[in-house]
Amino acid sequence: MKVPRDISGALLESLKALGLTKYEALVYIGLLRVAGATATEVHETSGVPRASVYPVLDRLIEKELVSVSHTTPKRFDAIPPDRGIENLMHRIEADAESAKLALDTIYREKGPEVRGNQELIWTIYGEENIRTRLADMFKHAEQSVAMLATWELLQGSVLEVLTSVPESVDVEIVTDCWKGEQPPRFRIRLPLSESFHEVRSAQGKPLPYERSGVFLVDNTRTLVWLGSKSEQPSALYSESAGLVQFVRRHLASVTEHMSAAGQ
Repeated sequence: MKVPRDISGALLESLKALGLTKYEALVYIGLLRVAGATATEVHETSGVPRASVYPVLDRLIEKELVSVSHTTPKRFDAIPPDRGIENLMHRIEADAESAKLALDTIYREKGPEVRGNQELIWTIYGEENIRTRLADMFKHAEQSVAMLATWELLQGSVLEVLTSVPESVDVEIVTDCWKGEQPPRFRIRLPLSESFHEVRSAQGKPLPYERSGVFLVDNTRTLVWLGSKSEQPSALYSESAGLVQFVRRHLASVTEHMSAAGQ
């Protein structure tokens, strides 16, 4: 079957990306050009084989792209593109949400793999990917969330996803400063400038970049975020006992030095 010359391949690919088959896309485009077409006229204007026209029309009706008259013979009209594309998007979003829930259930039910003494540490690149992982950690927290992060990172990337932490979970934030009102549900530890300087001197830099932080959820999952104004951020994520213990000790060490310095 030859595609009508005035229909671009790019348009067909776009409609296929929205869930239409090639025949469905051709029939829908054909119906946009005529009003109240019969099945024979649909075949003639779209180039779709006659035997395939009715099955294609039925699917387009189901997808809310075509309406049909109750006459003899039946006549078909295309739903206007703005409504038609919106209908397709709603279907895609509903299917995506359904798939996400099903896949999340499968993911949560998987058992731990036996890897001997091997401890897995994953590297994540790009802010959106890191934020997605962090949001998932926060959302599924059950007992506690602890973090040591620069205000620049908190304000720019973390506070928005921090709202997904369940209300029953304890949240402790250690940072260099806080601008604006402090949320009452979070325990925020702010060092005085002198004491923070002492912490940094005693510890070395607890946070080596302008946009960096360490995050610990339920003492079982950790994420270390490293980034600066001039570099794409990266992060290490792990559920391994070794890295979790290291991060837990680092957080405890920093808060102890803050307390000793006058907090």
